[in-house]
Amino acid sequence: MTVDHDPNPTQGSMSFGDHLEELRRRLLWSIALPIPLAILAFSYAAQIRDFLCAPAIAALKAHDLPAQLQVLSPIEALSTDMYLSLIAAIVASSPWIFWQVWKFIEPGLYVHEKRFVRFLIPLSSLLTLAGFSLLYFILMPIMLDVLVGFGSVDPEIITTTALTAAPGSNAFTIPILQQTPANVVVGQMWLTPDHKLVIAAPHDASGIELFTVPLMHATRLAQQFRLADYLDFTLTFILGTCVAFQAPLVVLLLGWIGVLDVQSLGNFRRYAIFLALLLSAIITPTGDPISLFIMFVPLYLLYELGIILLRIAPPHAVAGGEVSKRFTRLFRGDR
Repeated sequence: MTVDHDPNPTQGSMSFGDHLEELRRRLLWSIALPIPLAILAFSYAAQIRDFLCAPAIAALKAHDLPAQLQVLSPIEALSTDMYLSLIAAIVASSPWIFWQVWKFIEPGLYVHEKRFVRFLIPLSSLLTLAGFSLLYFILMPIMLDVLVGFGSVDPEIITTTALTAAPGSNAFTIPILQQTPANVVVGQMWLTPDHKLVIAAPHDASGIELFTVPLMHATRLAQQFRLADYLDFTLTFILGTCVAFQAPLVVLLLGWIGVLDVQSLGNFRRYAIFLALLLSAIITPTGDPISLFIMFVPLYLLYELGIILLRIAPPHAVAGGEVSKRFTRLFRGDR
């Protein structure tokens, strides 16, 4: 079905020099917001870093390992915070940047072409948010638990009935306390329920400082992550997942330009299953069946979502502004 190309009064009304001037103006406006946002985000860089490192910290704690990430150079923590501030500023200002891009290309589009763009941008934002949520709250904890547990050994468990002090030994016991005692003295120590040894040491002239020593099982490999490497791994993983979650947009675009139709997409399901498995294996570095399955299911469902959206929003319906009416009839159960 062909779509009538309605005239656009603004198209062709600008000279080449005017286009260059408009491009320069939009570029300046695009960078006007990320720069102050990056400065502001640097004040909250520690919170951003803690948010991204939370899955790794939880996985280390679950295996009774020191819940810390290493920095191997004097400026690594500072450079990492600056990098995260820049990334956070770009992500936060992305709607503003897209708006400037839209205002630059909008005069050259017909009315029906603008409807296609307005349909795709909100859908892409929702898919990106869904991909990040799945990764951060479900997939990352499972994968990091597998990665941290690799190379570890089962702890040696001794029943309390077998614990007997040898004659003449100076063995002593350390109490297990739920909270810090009210009156702490220098040299006092106790164990916490989460497997930490707390030691009270002198501080300055009259103060007492508490030192915490995490207790850990004997392992073949020392599982300690470097901060920069972990964040690079996490951000790359986030980017790959969010890009993979744009699959419905690819299906829609292929349908809109006439490369595929709904029937052909239905016949290609076996290939979609294989492609979803391949993408899941590429995105998930651990290769364990649970992570692979958790990533495969939404990727394949996104393919089916693309087919459903193409049924509801064919090109003639988008161009004619009838998509909202079709969604309303769908939710009401009308044909």
